[in-house]
This record gives sequence, C-alpha cells and structure tokens, in this order.
Amino acid sequence: MKADFSTKGSSALIAGLIFAGLAARAGDAGDGNRGKAEISTTSAPAAIGPYSQAIRAGKTIYVSGEIGIDPATGNFKGASIGEQTEQALMNVAAILAAAGLTLDNVVATTVYLSDMNDFTAMNAAYAKSFSKPFPARATIQVAALPKKGALVEISAIAVGP
Repeated sequence: MKADFSTKGSSALIAGLIFAGLAARAGDAGDGNRGKAEISTTSAPAAIGPYSQAIRAGKTIYVSGEIGIDPATGNFKGASIGEQTEQALMNVAAILAAAGLTLDNVVATTVYLSDMNDFTAMNAAYAKSFSKPFPARATIQVAALPKKGALVEISAIAVGP
C-alpha cells in the first residue's frame, strides 16, 4: 500500500505533532521534573537520605515509608507495635496535610513489619485511622527496618480531587 502525503495532509500531521508536543510539555510545568513536585513538612520526621517525604504527580501523592518516630522529640512514640503504628500513620497524615489531603484520600498502603507476629496488634491500631472503603494494602515482613527499634514502616498512595 502506498502512502500519499499531500502538502495539505503533511501540514495537518505536523501541526498535530507540534500540538501533542506542546501539550506534553505543559504537563511538566517547565520545571524539568516531568510534572512531579516535592511535598515536605516539619510535622513529620525529615527524610534521612536521598528521597522526599512525598511526591505529587498530577492528583496522586506518593508518601515515602514512615516509621513511628515523633517529629517533636526524634524518638519512637513507644516500644509497642500499636504506638508505633499510630505514630507512623500520624506522620503519613501530616505529610498528606502538607499536600492538602487527609487519610481519607489514601487508596493504597504498604506496611512493613519487622515481625509478622505483630500483625494483629498493628491491624488494630491501623484500623483506627481509616474508614470504609479501606485502602488497598500489602503487609510484608522484612528482616530489618532502617532505624534500630522500628517495628513498622508504612508508605501510602493518595489521590486528591
């Protein structure tokens, strides 16, 4: 089959490609970050490495893993899985608040436990922070968490209006 690209058809094709390119460029707001923006707050523990507390990409917020550290003291809220789960979720909530969202906007979480035997107690504390429809969730046991004494780490994905 032979393609026929007349001058009129070629002009329309080129104009369409230019428009598509401009639309794609507008999506990254000219900041070179492809439309992603950092979310940060002092109401949650600061990132301890080359990562952000959260990233906004469009209407979606990706919250990095949070542990049960109280940002005011720099210490764990407590030694129990329940206390650490509550504080980890308070940290997630503080980061979401900096983005103008709440835990109600969370659509998925990943929970990392240093001991799967803590699942029931973690689940009880976790349930206090969410209402139906609950976020999708994966719970994984890990060999260790980044800070000594951490029993749980929770990351979240939230979607805004």
